[in-house]
Amino acid sequence: MVIKEDIEKAYLLQKQVIRNNHTIIFRDKFKYLEKKSDFVQIVSGIRRCGKSTLLQIIMSEYKNIAYINFEDPRLFNFEVTDFPKLEAIFPEDTEAYFFDEIQNVENWEIYIRQLHDLGKKIYITGSNASLLSKDLGTKLTGRYLNTELFPFSYVEYLRFLKSETSDQAISVYLKQGGFPEFLKSENEEVLQNLFKDILLRDIAVRYGIRNSKVLFDLALFLISNVGKEVSYTKLKNTFQIGSTNSIIDYLNWMEDAYLLFFLQRFSWSAKSMAINPKKVYAIDNGLINANTISFNDDAGRKLENAVFIYFRNKGKKLYYFREKGECDFLVFEKQKCIKAVQVCYEITSDNLNRECNGLLEALLFFGLEEGFIITFNQKDTFIKEGKTIYLLPIQELFLE
Repeated sequence: MVIKEDIEKAYLLQKQVIRNNHTIIFRDKFKYLEKKSDFVQIVSGIRRCGKSTLLQIIMSEYKNIAYINFEDPRLFNFEVTDFPKLEAIFPEDTEAYFFDEIQNVENWEIYIRQLHDLGKKIYITGSNASLLSKDLGTKLTGRYLNTELFPFSYVEYLRFLKSETSDQAISVYLKQGGFPEFLKSENEEVLQNLFKDILLRDIAVRYGIRNSKVLFDLALFLISNVGKEVSYTKLKNTFQIGSTNSIIDYLNWMEDAYLLFFLQRFSWSAKSMAINPKKVYAIDNGLINANTISFNDDAGRKLENAVFIYFRNKGKKLYYFREKGECDFLVFEKQKCIKAVQVCYEITSDNLNRECNGLLEALLFFGLEEGFIITFNQKDTFIKEGKTIYLLPIQELFLE
């Protein structure tokens, strides 16, 4: 529980910070938030990706709002029974309610359901996909819309820097990523501390992991190997973790926190997809760059991770393909493969056949007429076995 005075202090100070923030960058996901809808609007995503700033853009649409951020240390012991104290502090003529990082309050959905039943307009952010979905499913089924927010896309990155696209701009973006706070300071400690905070606060503390060193070692290994296959059994043996189930839990918790993603190999068999190795990707290239040495000079992996995040940010269902050869990404809609995508930083005479053959195998398997190889800046077209293969510069993909 929290005393009313501390709640009021936190509320008033946060209100002042919100008013004084003049560096708001328009986010493309803003258009997905339906302000006239009766649904509770949820914005989920990794810490420090700009969820609070997105709320501020929405706040400008209203005259009278109520805002509270539950990351505030003064509110760490806030319980669902404290909401009446908070409501007494909110303005009586509140048009819309904004709750930041609400997953920190256990049973928060009880109060939100009450507000919703009274016809209130509500916006919520959270940094844990699983906790949000579990809590929402108990009291708010059919009453909410969820929008995922990632660090800056390339378009938003250019908007932030007030810059035009170029080979130099895309090259720097592939290294720096899109976390707003880091882009302001270019201090890698920002991303190193973020990595530690997520592992410690969002995973180790939340799930009661006693040996946090193993968790950190595992996360560092995974983020150092983006684009590569990992298996539960090999990870269990490498890090001497008690059981495969523990490894599965660790990886699920990292994915719930939007830190890492694990891409399944395509198969018509659900069992095969569950047991086959998965490829690991990270939420942001800058976060990888600041926390691993091996990633710094690997242009191909930077490109591949950025392409994965591009499609994942658009909400696409993705798999990778492997039979005789390999295709990096299959894009699915309504349980049908609509696009096959290969990623290669530079196509040369030495790797052309290998990259085309893996892609061609996927095209033939799914009956697609054309496929794409995403490159850094090459553009070309090939016809092979009746299929059209386009070389597409990464800038053109990002600026679609």
